[in-house]
Amino acid sequence: MSDTIREKVDDLNARILEGDILGAFEEYYAENIVMEEDDVRREGKEANREYEEQFVNGLTDFRAAEVKAVAVNEEDGVAFVEWYLDFTLEGVGDVEQKQTSVQYWEDGQIVHEKFYKIG
Repeated sequence: MSDTIREKVDDLNARILEGDILGAFEEYYAENIVMEEDDVRREGKEANREYEEQFVNGLTDFRAAEVKAVAVNEEDGVAFVEWYLDFTLEGVGDVEQKQTSVQYWEDGQIVHEKFYKIG
């Protein structure tokens, strides 16, 4: 297992890019995870797992994903990841977006993550 937050972030991102979104979630997200996106706040691993499963199961086409930038503050346990995503989601349609994820890490797992859309 990786020692630094940067190594964990890089592994998490690589697994997402390989399509192992749910496996990466299980490994790197804490039981008390809080995730925020579009003014929606989900608390706890169970609620967030359900959301992630719905997202993955709703993907009808995943055209592109790219990590554009990563910054990590090891001392404070904070990581920033800028993503480019292009996919089709059942019931939503085509989605092309840039977003930044701000992650707060404790004991080798993410305890809080907030997503900010860019542009």
